Amino acid sequence: MTTEKQVLEALQKVYDPELGRNIVELSMVRDLTITPEGEITFTLALTIPGCPMKNQMERDARAALTALPGVKNVTINFGAMSDEERNKIFASGKPELPKLNKFNQVKRVIAVMSGKGGVGKSSVTAMLACGLAHAGKKVGILDADITGPSIPRLFGLPAGGLRKSDQGLLPAVTGMGIKVISTNLLVPNEDDAVIWRGPMINGIIQQFWRDVLWGKLDVLLVDLPPGTSDAALTVMQSLPVNGVVLVTSPQQLAGMVVKKASAMLKQLNVPVLAVIENMSYFTCPKCGEKHELFGASHSQEVVNATGAPLFLTLPIDSNLTTLSDTGKVEQYHSEALLELESLL
Repeated sequence: MTTEKQVLEALQKVYDPELGRNIVELSMVRDLTITPEGEITFTLALTIPGCPMKNQMERDARAALTALPGVKNVTINFGAMSDEERNKIFASGKPELPKLNKFNQVKRVIAVMSGKGGVGKSSVTAMLACGLAHAGKKVGILDADITGPSIPRLFGLPAGGLRKSDQGLLPAVTGMGIKVISTNLLVPNEDDAVIWRGPMINGIIQQFWRDVLWGKLDVLLVDLPPGTSDAALTVMQSLPVNGVVLVTSPQQLAGMVVKKASAMLKQLNVPVLAVIENMSYFTCPKCGEKHELFGASHSQEVVNATGAPLFLTLPIDSNLTTLSDTGKVEQYHSEALLELESLL
């Protein structure tokens, strides 16, 4: 009969990819039972519900245990750590932050996040960067939307052509001096697909932080992909994020998904600096009347859920669309974002 010692030794080879420690050391293995018939059952206590690494850890654990002699079946149930357990893990077990290039000095790191795609998160990131640059701040953008990057197109930056130096990878620089790094600056053509799995995505995000020659920045904006999976978790756990700007749109569905992102941030103890409702309304150029094309706003629910100190609305503006499509977003100025820019 397989012993508990043998099972735990096998599970010590299974790692949480985000924390870099094995699941036994992290006390993730709970309620372990072993029967004489070779049946093994245990509960895997995840650090956060819906952890994106859940399937990988289950697969690795099952493979490690079925390799033991006499094991006929493995049943893995899922649970979640308590707030106290999770806080203890992140306080003591969080992997060391990737060291920043010694030539870099980044004062603040702000992530721009949406739970749902299509709400204009990248446009908001670009407008924030432009506003901060207008105010005389040195700004960079790390495009963490690895498989769906759009930041280079907004600024008219061509694909390919990034150069290396002895000090690190040189970011592209816009007309206003905004430094940008993105996978679409690495591929030969901007419509080339980046088909990578989670670990590669996580690795390139850390490399963008660690190996790019950012120099001195007042603010580094991180444009996240939609959702709460690998890339978002990597940024929150691997970069010294000072706060997050949540972007949503008026639809109740968008608000619901953004609240999922807010729940993730609460679990990771990352503050929400502001909620921005994009595409909130359209102002008729002839009569000046405002039209809520996507229905009445539900964003106050998001604000209440996040406890964000600032709530801003942005209209649908065809001028912004035209400038963004032609790579001239720096010519656009948003009065609505001035309050947020002053906080950053």
